[in-house]
Amino acid sequence: MDDFPIRYVEPVFRPPSEAESLILPVTDGCSWNHCTFCEMYTAPQKKFRARGQDEVLQSIRDCGARFGDAVRRVFLADGDALVLPTRRLLEILDAIRRHLPAVHRVSSYCLPRNLRRKGVDELKELAGAGLALAYVGAESGDDEVLARVNKGETFASTRDALVKLGEAGIGRSVMILNGLGGTPRWAPHADHSARLMNETQPEYLSTLVVSFPRGEARFREGFAGWEPLDRHGLFMEMERFLSGLDLRRTVFRSDHASNWLVLKGTLGADKARLLGQVREALAHPEKARLRPAWSRGL
Repeated sequence: MDDFPIRYVEPVFRPPSEAESLILPVTDGCSWNHCTFCEMYTAPQKKFRARGQDEVLQSIRDCGARFGDAVRRVFLADGDALVLPTRRLLEILDAIRRHLPAVHRVSSYCLPRNLRRKGVDELKELAGAGLALAYVGAESGDDEVLARVNKGETFASTRDALVKLGEAGIGRSVMILNGLGGTPRWAPHADHSARLMNETQPEYLSTLVVSFPRGEARFREGFAGWEPLDRHGLFMEMERFLSGLDLRRTVFRSDHASNWLVLKGTLGADKARLLGQVREALAHPEKARLRPAWSRGL
């Protein structure tokens, strides 16, 4: 649509739960973009840059004039909107409030590194202005895995960011990559990822299975000895991860197209049931309701 109020640079990504949201780019690409498992922002046209503030604010005004109260949610794209200075983010949130008054949730991806220079008071300002949810790709709580995949983060840096967001009243949706440690590190990956969740108690937690649609060469260069987990191995890792979780009230989803076994519940209320589903899949895969390989969207 040539007359659409927002200029997009393809491809555009957003979390599955933002399917009904207005996708509002405030940056293009990802400011880190060195993770060897990630293929999201590797296209030549996706080089990182912050969009001009005038363009962003004009897009918001134009969307308000065109869509009015039809917009209920806004997702700030691309890979890490919180890299922007707090002042700019507050201007954007204020414009959303004024021109899209029916919006009740604004969300964004968030790299932990981008919160190192933002204090809790700044994040509280953003929460008060409407930033309700941050999606944090923790990927793993195991420092060796994080180093081998060039994540640029550690257990401590991710924990500190999640704690800051929680203290500020911003909801946290955390993603862990099932299978990221492969055969060499599956157990530490599960154990330390569970510990990271226990120490931060996020509101939402999801897992998906690591995959490489464009090939594994770049990933294997930095992760000597890595071999993918087979289906049984993925279930063993998930069983160990769930067993280690001690969460009070976290909405858990393992229903991405990459997952063999769909798991949904609230932790800890549904921990026993979820573990039962995984253990049944381990013991009797022929009886479990697994996705067929052709439908896993890889």
